[in-house]
Amino acid sequence: MDETAELAELYDASYRRLVVQLYAVCGDLADAEDAVQEAFVTAIRKGRGLRGVANPEAWVRTAALNRLRHSWRHSSVVRRYQPRVPGPQAPVEAGPDRVAIVTALAQVERDQREVVVLHYLADLGIAEIAAELGVPEGTVKSRLARARTRLAPLLDEKEDRHA
Repeated sequence: MDETAELAELYDASYRRLVVQLYAVCGDLADAEDAVQEAFVTAIRKGRGLRGVANPEAWVRTAALNRLRHSWRHSSVVRRYQPRVPGPQAPVEAGPDRVAIVTALAQVERDQREVVVLHYLADLGIAEIAAELGVPEGTVKSRLARARTRLAPLLDEKEDRHA
């Protein structure tokens, strides 16, 4: 199979899953889609594709997360120096459960949100998350524990409203 076909197969198999994971991290569907698409473009530009990479989906996810982090840094600088101009918001179709989860995730720190998404949505283990984020396993465990503590009352509150 040639590189283009391999990347197309990876895209077809993982695009939607990666967008959902990044949407849970950032809370903005357009930003999540952009980050994943740009990560795939980076893979294409890389030349030999992802042949030398042990887990291509993890590589794309890491590239997309890095893109999100870069855009957050850039947007914080822009917000500091440019006045905010209101514009039309694109409607995002999401059920109440998805909205509740994204809303709750938005209330935890970004590093905690990343490990929650990688653990529960990407179904990665502690060691895999540590390797992907480049942090010790103990750091992943503590971030996950703090996130669970913070999310529990937020999600219980949402369930009480819908019951």
